[in-house]
Amino acid sequence: MNMRRWFSMLVLVLSLGTAGAGVAAATPLRVMTFNVRVPVDTGMNAWVNRRDLMVQVIKAEHPDVLGTQELTEEQGEYLAAHLPGYAWFGQGREGGTKGEHMGVFYRTDRLKVLRSGDFWLSDTPQVPGSRTWGQPYPRMVTWARFRLRDGGGTFDYFNTHFPYLPQDVRPRMLSADEILQRIGKLPPGARVILAGDFNCAPDTPVHAKLTANLHDAWMQAGSHSGPAKTFHNFTGNPDQRIDWILTRGFKALAVRTVTTHDGARYPSDHFPVVADLVRP
Repeated sequence: MNMRRWFSMLVLVLSLGTAGAGVAAATPLRVMTFNVRVPVDTGMNAWVNRRDLMVQVIKAEHPDVLGTQELTEEQGEYLAAHLPGYAWFGQGREGGTKGEHMGVFYRTDRLKVLRSGDFWLSDTPQVPGSRTWGQPYPRMVTWARFRLRDGGGTFDYFNTHFPYLPQDVRPRMLSADEILQRIGKLPPGARVILAGDFNCAPDTPVHAKLTANLHDAWMQAGSHSGPAKTFHNFTGNPDQRIDWILTRGFKALAVRTVTTHDGARYPSDHFPVVADLVRP
């Protein structure tokens, strides 16, 4: 068993205390969000020079569900070919296979996809590639309703990448509104995970809007490791916490940023974030 997963299960058992003898504890749901960086760099940061390190990181963490950002079809197919036991879905932000994907990978032995789809963060969310609100690029969400194969019920997962320019406060707020409206249409009591690269810090109105309805796993968890900040631009020295895992209907036991590197080589310009979640 992966040492990190063993430790997470130990934390879970201890957190349950004397909740009841003979009651089997559910295995925590491990969620990972990872901006993988589009393959446009050269030299040491070129995709071909960091892709195997990325595979290594994902295998070591062994997430049940992994949401990516900036993923191209080339990258998605490479990761899928080197991550046995995983499947992935999602289309490009231009529609079809073009451009960056919000690709979602999941363990097929742990999770079953009941339904999935995409919508765009614009005034016409059902139109592939649509962009409004002054955005230079289309922005989107890839989502799914998953069923846990161990009888742990269902949850709705949303994976996104918000506008990035400093002046894009309004588009980010409208993007948050669109996602919250979608969540508001779910059945009462539905468990929700919203994860991704939000391109803003936790002290912003976007975070405040989202966390009025959802819990920030980093802020909720009793156990943390790694730096809070996640974007490091291939330097290893992060300056912003812009990659978040937000939840409803879960409790975060442990959250960490993964800083694995090979000398000066990093798998991406973002550190991935991993959270172990249980039902409260």
